[in-house]
Amino acid sequence: MKPLAEQMDTIRRGAVEILVEEELEERLARAIAAGRPLRVKTGFDPTAPDLHLGHTVLIQKMKQFQDLGHEVLFLIGDFTGMIGDPTGKNETRKALTREQVAANAVTYKEQIFKILDPRRTRVVFNSTWMEKMGAADLIGLAAQYTVARMLERDDFHKRFVGRQPISIHEFLYPLVQGYDSVALEADVELGGTDQKFNLLVGRELQKSYGQKPQIILTMPLLEGLDGVNKMSKSLRNYIGITEHPKEIYGKVMSISDSLMLRYFELLSDVGLEELEKIKAGVEGSAAGRHPMESKKALAGELVARFHGGEEAVAAAEDFVLQFKKKEIPEDIPTVVFPATEAVWICRLLTETGLTKSNGEARRLVHQGGVKIDGSRVESEDVTVEPRGEVVIQAGKRKFVRVNFAP
Repeated sequence: MKPLAEQMDTIRRGAVEILVEEELEERLARAIAAGRPLRVKTGFDPTAPDLHLGHTVLIQKMKQFQDLGHEVLFLIGDFTGMIGDPTGKNETRKALTREQVAANAVTYKEQIFKILDPRRTRVVFNSTWMEKMGAADLIGLAAQYTVARMLERDDFHKRFVGRQPISIHEFLYPLVQGYDSVALEADVELGGTDQKFNLLVGRELQKSYGQKPQIILTMPLLEGLDGVNKMSKSLRNYIGITEHPKEIYGKVMSISDSLMLRYFELLSDVGLEELEKIKAGVEGSAAGRHPMESKKALAGELVARFHGGEEAVAAAEDFVLQFKKKEIPEDIPTVVFPATEAVWICRLLTETGLTKSNGEARRLVHQGGVKIDGSRVESEDVTVEPRGEVVIQAGKRKFVRVNFAP
């Protein structure tokens, strides 16, 4: 297993909160010394047949734990799915039928192994232990938590204050999710920030049942293509992992540079050192990678993950052809620009004749009127790496193709 400091750096990546971080470090240190992996649990209710990138944030974090040598438990909530998760709901959520849950669970298993290693992943269903639990056992479980504690949960509290109905069975959902951690003797549970209450219930129940309480790690809810709202099919701002490779590639290429950086942090396999170079490029540092090149790399990585390397290459080639067809006039001037190191964007605009001065170039960048290979330049501090050929657009109608010469 990898050293403690390296493991903690990887685990912290993209995480919103670790409760309690000191406990995680202690448990990791003991696990490394004993050569015993931690048991890392993440639960998913099979409420929809297809996953999108927002769902894969947690699966990617599971993969990181897996790569660090820990045991990953992918829990499919086929029992809790029939209760219906009330998280974030202002009304009682309609429960799924057993047939719907079973069908969606099969699809989930097919899709998660595009990220996780099936040989090192244990898939479990919470119906395994919950359907064996008798009425007396369920009453005993319910006795571990009070109604007052349940009403501390934000969505329950709002509905109670607003005189909206709360069904008794909805209180069972966080209890059953928490009991899953007891049944699996989880060391760590992962979840979105909206699941924090449920994760804490699991921690408390483990104490009640005489177990060492699990560490909780929450991950952010991934923004969709609009860069504002949580990725959601209902908002049509999602990227589905079963979509056509060209569709995935094109959607990734449409996101902003700042959102691209967030996607890299939460979804990509690039190392922390490479992540810093990508961040530097978005911020306009000469030490960074050009955002457009980074975005292409991200799009290619995601398509390859879900559809294979050949499809990723084909999607990239198709995007270039479509971009040239839709965005670039057929007859644009070509300028050979001698450069052996990164070139300041304002200098490039001026010396290729797209602007009359560096001052005009700055103003155009601030107005969002400058694009490199179709990607908007966000800062006047951006530098362009002198490799290959790039197309620079200034305003709506000025284009120049730049060939860098050493």
